[in-house]
Amino acid sequence: MPATTAPDTLHSTTSVGILKQLLPHHRTTDQARALAEAFPHQLRRITGFIRDGAPIVFTLPGFPCKSPNPAKVLGHLPDRGERLSLTFLNTLCGEIERIYPPGARVIICSDGHVFGDLIGVPDDHIDAYADDLRLQIDRGGLDRLSVFDLRDVLGDLPHDTKRAHVHDHYAPTLDALRTEIRADDHALALYRGITRFLAEDTAHWTGTRSALQRMCRQRAYGVIQRSRAWGDLIAEHHPDAVRLSIHPQPIGATKFGIRLLDAPDAWTTPWHSAALHRADGTWTLMPRAEAARWGRLVRRDGRPSHFAEH
Repeated sequence: MPATTAPDTLHSTTSVGILKQLLPHHRTTDQARALAEAFPHQLRRITGFIRDGAPIVFTLPGFPCKSPNPAKVLGHLPDRGERLSLTFLNTLCGEIERIYPPGARVIICSDGHVFGDLIGVPDDHIDAYADDLRLQIDRGGLDRLSVFDLRDVLGDLPHDTKRAHVHDHYAPTLDALRTEIRADDHALALYRGITRFLAEDTAHWTGTRSALQRMCRQRAYGVIQRSRAWGDLIAEHHPDAVRLSIHPQPIGATKFGIRLLDAPDAWTTPWHSAALHRADGTWTLMPRAEAARWGRLVRRDGRPSHFAEH
């Protein structure tokens, strides 16, 4: 009789094939190229879905709201940068479906309300942003994507009550976080990156530069505490999902960093920037003020959308 391939071997081969679809988009500050086998945590999660014959579920915390700094973004609603990113994620799920017929889906865990008070964005702007994300997904027929936010967990409670609930139930202590940041290079890089974003996003600051830095360093701890809390809440609601991250992640980390669009900085996201359509047809992200020097503003449905290179 001809030899047959064991189910576990088939599952493993399929898992590796799926992870290879993600590797070209890995967001990391590591210099070395990684093989799929360097991500055992993700492979185990993917294999679990394959054994059940179920669609692979990815959770992606992100798409919180637009930066409050008008020099960086076109407004407080999603624009072409978000639409391109959503289309990319939906297409990636379609590529996985060619390898694995049950396919994949991405749950975008919009986290703006979790730390809106720390980053200076009004809650009504955050609601409008998340609602428009859902609208873009629906209009674009991006049926492999969905949006999950605090309204799905805590309903219509006041936003401050929701934030306090998430912080009190899930956030690490400040002392524990400070100890980790002192001891772990990746945690330190995240802390510094968030501090930089907070400083850049603080518009109309009238104090000294050193006072701004002190305030942003303090707030950065709060943002990381809340982000960790949101991650634990997501894991509680989606315990088997493969966790993606919009932040750079080391090779082999439990979270897989994913780059949504091309950008010169590994930390750049669509909600901290504007999209520029280059003359060669490619897209990149950069601060609005810089993109305006490279191209002309393009509007869509009466709203600023992106810049097109001269």
